[in-house]
Amino acid sequence: MMQTKLTNHDKEDDVKRPASGGNVEEKKSHMEEKKSHVRTAANRMTSGPIGRQILAFAFPLFLGNLFQQLYNTADSLIVGNFIGSNALAAVSSSGSLIFLMVGFFAGVSAGAGVVIARYFGAKDSVRMERAIHTTVAFGIVAGVALMLLGILFTPFILRLMGTPAEVLPSSILYFRVYFCGSLAFVLYNICVGIMQSVGDSRHPLYYLVFSSMVNIVLDLLFVAVLHMGVGSAALATVISQFLSVTLCLFRLTRVKEEYCINIRRIRFDLPMLREVVRNGLPTGFQNSIIALANVVVQSNINAFGKMAVAGCGSYSKIEGFGFLPINCFVMALTTFISQNLGAREYERVKKGTRFGILCSVCIAELVGIAIYVLSPYLIAGFNSDPEVVAFGVTQAHTVTLFYFLLAYSHCLAAIFRGAGHSGVPMVVMLVCWCIVRVSYITLIVRFIPKIGVIFWAYPLTWSLSGIIFTIYFFKADWMHNRSGVAS
Repeated sequence: MMQTKLTNHDKEDDVKRPASGGNVEEKKSHMEEKKSHVRTAANRMTSGPIGRQILAFAFPLFLGNLFQQLYNTADSLIVGNFIGSNALAAVSSSGSLIFLMVGFFAGVSAGAGVVIARYFGAKDSVRMERAIHTTVAFGIVAGVALMLLGILFTPFILRLMGTPAEVLPSSILYFRVYFCGSLAFVLYNICVGIMQSVGDSRHPLYYLVFSSMVNIVLDLLFVAVLHMGVGSAALATVISQFLSVTLCLFRLTRVKEEYCINIRRIRFDLPMLREVVRNGLPTGFQNSIIALANVVVQSNINAFGKMAVAGCGSYSKIEGFGFLPINCFVMALTTFISQNLGAREYERVKKGTRFGILCSVCIAELVGIAIYVLSPYLIAGFNSDPEVVAFGVTQAHTVTLFYFLLAYSHCLAAIFRGAGHSGVPMVVMLVCWCIVRVSYITLIVRFIPKIGVIFWAYPLTWSLSGIIFTIYFFKADWMHNRSGVAS
């Protein structure tokens, strides 16, 4: 709308401007404006070859997620090899608790990305600008709140999870240092979400590569050279994350595009905030509930001792690499669906969903098979204690061959989320991945007190959610009955 008017005005200006002898500065300004339109259009996914666009968008996301996982894994690898199994257990218990605290805000940020992508696809630059600055304002407030909550409630939650007494002090220290960087974590996710919603997946990759290298170097310096202990691993992560968000903000405040951030315009626009929250709240609530369920799962694992915590924590770091193809296609599909529904390109939406699901499912399963075969060597890379390795390998051999089910569920959830139906994945995952999973574990472990029973909860609940999502995909008119984004 706004973009179309500007472009038409440019064309009229071309006709009126003399072929020679015109104002040089005016010509330069006109050419820069045209280049800006060309650059902006190149980020749109509403026209052109569908498969190539999705892959071109997903591949930098894949590399970015790869370095993000290296970023997350470096702490465990270095701590496990240079400090020992107690420190590894302290760091390994981090995933569920961190996602519990960060997941809600990450979900709201994802909802904001859907809104921004929809307005970008519809070429409504006025509303898109309001959505961007409102989201950044939300991120600042949320980051400060998360820091205070994380520092205050970490000891209580870790004790509630039944964290082994011998690793509790180290766990508390690690988490409190980690949550001091909450503002950077939240703002980074929001900035990356803005860039991805307008089709830019390359710059987040560059910043992740840089910050990952910094994190690994600082980990080695603090832990292996200076012997500063487990808290320094979290400090390295916080420093590298602040570098990442600084680079993101530098890019977004200086880019000559319609999605540029103007520091003076960062404020809450209440109607837009309601729209962002309406789209993001279901995903944020879903993330928090799933994380809470995983905390319950982690509590059951903790009951098997610190070696189980270390072994399963090591597997979870490896599992993160298995999720890479899933995560990149999930983000690509959400952006693709949002932009194309904003542009009312329904046929492209159908073709894009088929292509994205097929690629994600196939690649995820290939990665799962590779982890299944290599798991004894991969787990030993974190800690070579035979008991630690045995726990990690048992979990890997139980769940990795079912990665295709996880990919399928996540892709369908991303499609519905991109269409503005974020309430659907919230309800399905709440029921399947939380209520059913926790109920299964709570009941079965009492009768069969074996850790393998806990591991089977994952493929069983992935299967259930996939069945329900499939029924909704074919029976509901999710493509045309959009909700949560103003038209």
